[in-house]
Amino acid sequence: MSLFIASLNSGSNGNCYYVGNDNEAVLIDAGISCRETEIRIKRLGLSLRNVKAIFISHEHADHIGGVSVLSKKYQLPVYVTPDTKQGGRLNLKDHLSFSFKAYEPVSIGNLSVLAFPKNHDASDPHSFVVASDTVKVGVFTDIGTNCEHVIRNFKQCHAVFLESNYDEHMLETGSYPIQLKNRIRDGKGHLSNREALDLFMQHRPSFMSHLLLSHLSAENNSQRIVKDLFQKNSGGTKIIIASRSKETPVYHIRHSSRKTMVTSQESYSQLSLF
Repeated sequence: MSLFIASLNSGSNGNCYYVGNDNEAVLIDAGISCRETEIRIKRLGLSLRNVKAIFISHEHADHIGGVSVLSKKYQLPVYVTPDTKQGGRLNLKDHLSFSFKAYEPVSIGNLSVLAFPKNHDASDPHSFVVASDTVKVGVFTDIGTNCEHVIRNFKQCHAVFLESNYDEHMLETGSYPIQLKNRIRDGKGHLSNREALDLFMQHRPSFMSHLLLSHLSAENNSQRIVKDLFQKNSGGTKIIIASRSKETPVYHIRHSSRKTMVTSQESYSQLSLF
């Protein structure tokens, strides 16, 4: 079964990622407002009626800002660890709050959502792989470093939202105070362009068709630098920059024996699935 994916927003101002099939979908994080989530979902030709759950990676505001209102309004279950829920002071209805554990898949209809631990300066941070029976999509942001968990799961994915947060030279010569610079690059902050490229070059599976570079810093990175760096090393994988200010198109990820087939929103819109 194929999957449809889109970034609704990606950056320190809010993160929200959509992964679904014909009938059900999940949101990974809900860091933009409920209203903005509704607007962007509608613009993409998707429907919140298909969203069956929200999974929260960690408690930082840019990942949880809209979750409480969104969950209450649409009666959406939220999967969040107890430490993350407490750390984010999330106001969730008891019947809509569920926990998860690393490497214990959660079934959402015909989707399977697998969490794994990551290195980030949060209470109990996790990344996710959302899978159908034949396709896997990873959401790997705020990962700090290319740890064994990241590498193991990256190797299995047909498409990935991968953090490429900062250019090392721009961060070093920029205006951030040294304490903040060190927090970003200390292995529990964010992944640099170079580190993201190393992961991609060394561990990309042959069937990975789509790389959505995510969580770019507004002050310490540029879309041009990131696109140029990855495009010349793409090896046939489609490179997309996930915007800090708008949604990406919807991409249709299909499994094949060699390469995953990908179509953009233009062909997607003709499918009339929602």
